Amino acid sequence: MFELWLEGRRRIYLTVFLNEFTFLVFYVPDKEDKLFVIKPIPTVNVKPVIIFINPKSGGNQGVKLLQKFQWHLNPRQVFDLSRGGPRMGLELYKKVPNLRVLACGGDGTVGWVLSILDQIANAVSFPVGVLPLGTGNDLARALGWGGGYMDEPVSKILTNLEESETIRLDRWNLEVVPNEQVKGTDHAGKDNLPLNVMNNYFSLGVDAQIALEFHEAREANPEKFSSRMYNKLFYGVRGGIELLDRKWKGLSDHVTLECDGKDLTQRIKDLKVHAILFLNIPSYGGGTRPWNKSAGNNSTDDGLIEVIGLTIMQITRLQTGGTGTPLCQCKTARITTGIPVPMQVDGEACRLKPSVITLSFFNQATMMAKRRKGRQTPTRETTIDKHKVSVQRLKLQDYEQHHCDKELLIQSCELTFSIIEVEPVADLETVRKLVEKLELNGSPSIDHAGNTMPKLSPDWCFVDCCTAERFFRIDRAQESLHYLIDITHDQLFVLDDPHRPPSTEEDVTVVLKSKEPVDDQGAQDTTTSMRVKSEISRLENIKTHSSVKCPQDEGHTNGTNHSTRTSEVYNRLFDLQSNEDHHYGQVRTSDKIIEAAKTGNLNMLRNLFEMGYSLMSINKDGQTALHVASQRGDSNLVRYILANAPSNIVSIKDNQEGQTALHVAVQNGERKICYLLVSAGAPLLAVDRQDRTAQQIAEQTRDYDLAKYLEYRRRNDEFA
Repeated sequence: MFELWLEGRRRIYLTVFLNEFTFLVFYVPDKEDKLFVIKPIPTVNVKPVIIFINPKSGGNQGVKLLQKFQWHLNPRQVFDLSRGGPRMGLELYKKVPNLRVLACGGDGTVGWVLSILDQIANAVSFPVGVLPLGTGNDLARALGWGGGYMDEPVSKILTNLEESETIRLDRWNLEVVPNEQVKGTDHAGKDNLPLNVMNNYFSLGVDAQIALEFHEAREANPEKFSSRMYNKLFYGVRGGIELLDRKWKGLSDHVTLECDGKDLTQRIKDLKVHAILFLNIPSYGGGTRPWNKSAGNNSTDDGLIEVIGLTIMQITRLQTGGTGTPLCQCKTARITTGIPVPMQVDGEACRLKPSVITLSFFNQATMMAKRRKGRQTPTRETTIDKHKVSVQRLKLQDYEQHHCDKELLIQSCELTFSIIEVEPVADLETVRKLVEKLELNGSPSIDHAGNTMPKLSPDWCFVDCCTAERFFRIDRAQESLHYLIDITHDQLFVLDDPHRPPSTEEDVTVVLKSKEPVDDQGAQDTTTSMRVKSEISRLENIKTHSSVKCPQDEGHTNGTNHSTRTSEVYNRLFDLQSNEDHHYGQVRTSDKIIEAAKTGNLNMLRNLFEMGYSLMSINKDGQTALHVASQRGDSNLVRYILANAPSNIVSIKDNQEGQTALHVAVQNGERKICYLLVSAGAPLLAVDRQDRTAQQIAEQTRDYDLAKYLEYRRRNDEFA
């Protein structure tokens, strides 16, 4: 489902509903250096997926799968690895909660995706699944996905992916330095291994020699190696030739091996091994199991690597269930070679010059393993991994001076005064409570100059640093409409002015002249000094002529009253704490409020509200302006009303149908309005005169995605 609209003249947004009720917002700015921004709705029950396909793997299976996945899913979720690799897709979707990644290709394709995840700053360790299209596919076998793609329906693949379980996979670093003790520089070979991080296995000797010959032959005649069966046949033929030649029977004479500080060189000489294998997963060489479990259990997440010695006879018996000779399980290993030796890392082979190779633990990756038959499918997860962000404080003076220059403003911000850990599903109201709690209980923070930073003032606000080309403030009344991941990557910026609001009319006027708009609609702090003066004058007239006294006036002198009224005007125009309808003197209602909502005239509605008319005004049918704006589908009006009217406006029912604004929005299919109303606290269990909730109306209108969303929010409120 696609929705495209133009806001103003500069910004184009494209909303894409991916699955159920998760959607992404693509922002296309004027500059060419940034394509768009993705804003997901974080939900615990939805697991979005992005797919990377290597069309060169598995003959032409990759090309066919690319078309199938693009047909079943949103094409923006499917990436062709031959067009730039996986970096762009992972960068774009790195903030999406519960994201899952499917790599379609061989073991090298999976390693490629994992290596890019290592390079992306602040990237979450997304679970990675495998759809095997390569020749060996040992990692896919170890994870239960099988040895190859057998034309299963795409829908079945996605179902298995959703029901899969996550496991941890140890990954190992390979550091290569030249062997300085070997004289001569005329050795043929490479200076480094093809990969410096190993996921599956690392080996040297006869098996690497066969893999090297396969790669060289495939590069010379790529058209001959388009069949998985032909590839396996080549390995079998070359293995038979090596069995007769016994070229690497003297491997142990030119290699020393040390594991966890223990020298095993004499052991490999006694065994006369033709290959040394460092195995991280159970599967090797197209599905064989070379580790003998009598030497200990092997696991993908135990932080140990299995070291195996293989003779040429043992290699040939692997296909019939044989095993190699277990040497040890270790955490570190050191291999020294005295001659050029063929080596392979995850199937990528080369001939390495005399070197010293150090193997050590690198990190762990999260992988998706296919659930075995007979195991009960677990219930859906009820939590989302927490997101750790550092809170940076910006000064109001720096913000007003540099808010259009992101880099300069970030450099001018004060030192991090706290680090919070919060779920991405949390809105900014929840984050505010957490920040204030840490501010209250935490130790004093020190800035770059070594000075103690003051506590946050009550009027601080959040700053969005990632939606637009510049920073802009978030109205406190609208914090419930924003998620944490909407406004930040890894740093959360808050804006604070250490000085108190001015208490005189002259000070207010000076401050107002320096204010600038913060967004396209013109936020509450964009006004003129003339408006403040007229507001002060109007308040004084109300004070004089109204029969109802302002509560703030009791118990104060005249001089204090003037200062209090002026401060209240300042707070009404600039204080982000207020989300209630302000009443000065008697509450005034007007049919023009409803008329402005009917015509979609936001300026008229704003002016009426600033003149003192209540947004709670109703028409003869008992409908508020929120009912009318929800029926129109006018998101700008709905946002303004929710930000300025009393919070109970979302609970008001009309006289005819007994419906709240949420009922009206659902009945008219205004999904975006429904999101805004639910985020503002609209009652999900409220029923109309026909005893229907908003969810039941959505089901009657066959908007099942919206019904699922409302059901999820209702359950979430019950558990909260």
